[in-house]
Amino acid sequence: MSIEISKVTANIGARVSGVDISKPLDEEQVTAIREALDVHKALAFDDVHLDDEGQQAFARHFGDLTTAHPTVAAVDGAPNVLPVDSERGRANHWHTDVTFVLNPPQASTLRSITIPPYGGETLIASSAAAYRDLPAPLRALADTLWAEHTNDYDYAVPDEQIDEEQAAQRAQFTSIKFRTAHPVVRVHPLTGERGLFIGGFAQRIVGLSVGESRTLLDLFQSYVTRPENILRWRWSPNQLVLFDNRITQHYAVDNYDGRPRRLHRVTVAGDVPVGIEGKESYSIEGDASHYTSVAE
Repeated sequence: MSIEISKVTANIGARVSGVDISKPLDEEQVTAIREALDVHKALAFDDVHLDDEGQQAFARHFGDLTTAHPTVAAVDGAPNVLPVDSERGRANHWHTDVTFVLNPPQASTLRSITIPPYGGETLIASSAAAYRDLPAPLRALADTLWAEHTNDYDYAVPDEQIDEEQAAQRAQFTSIKFRTAHPVVRVHPLTGERGLFIGGFAQRIVGLSVGESRTLLDLFQSYVTRPENILRWRWSPNQLVLFDNRITQHYAVDNYDGRPRRLHRVTVAGDVPVGIEGKESYSIEGDASHYTSVAE
């Protein structure tokens, strides 16, 4: 059976059928999936029946794996697998995975483990579509800007609402401080597309005050999160979603009344981002070599 790609929305997302990703893929299949990912940014696979080992084997078709996370613990016995578990915190903020390091993952895979009876969707947004939507003056401004990304802040809960467990989670998340400067407009290394490379870890525009930075980042972010640029993925059992972390953002919707929700994440090591003038991102603080190799 040949691989079939079915669009889910105009700007982002497709379903993939006609391939069994629990088995080793041949070069033609990997090329077809990679090309579909370049076009659609996020791909969904149904009825996959993978375990942690199988998810890692699938992700390795696209490059070396990162460990689970620079600071957060992996699944026991699986150092490359991150449990995305509602009991360990909720990523209900827009972000691109691990942009606070020099070379964030190129791609992320999420596999459904425990799904609530309602809610718990994952939103995935195309930052390429967002860039195309910018009016010409804003696009010209974005092209010139760089932003500092860091894990050393709280992106979800105000201090006065933190209990002891949440405080411990925050302390673990920031146990190694990272700060990296990335171009606000990143050029995709395979397609040449430009996308807004910001999200929740982008805290300051280089050369601007915190207040000025927030105003500009919020303005650019409003184009990323336009409904037309978002895939709203409602999880079912035995699904895997592969998305391009270089040109998307995502958000886990906290709308399931505290019911159990668990996904497993495996990410593929990425390259160092490059802006439109060919300048690479640079690290300000923190060494992530224990977490990821650099993709060539």
